[in-house]
Amino acid sequence: MSQGASLPGRPVVAVQAVPLRELVPWAVLAGVALLALLYLVGVDQGATSVFPGQMLHELMHDGRHLLGFPCH
Repeated sequence: MSQGASLPGRPVVAVQAVPLRELVPWAVLAGVALLALLYLVGVDQGATSVFPGQMLHELMHDGRHLLGFPCH
C-alpha cells in the first residue's frame, strides 16, 4: 500500500505545519516557567532567597534530593 492511499471507509487527514513564530512565545513561556521551578527547587537556600525562612526549603527538600541538588 502506498503512503498516499487510505483505508476503505477512513478519510484522509491532512496535517498542517505550525509556523515557528507561533511556537516561539510558548517556548519562551515554558522556559521561564522551568527556570522558575528550577530556582524554587534547587537554588533557593538562603543567600539569594526570595522567600524568607526555611518553609520553602523544607517543602522542596525531597525534590532536591530526587534531582541531585545538595542541601545539607
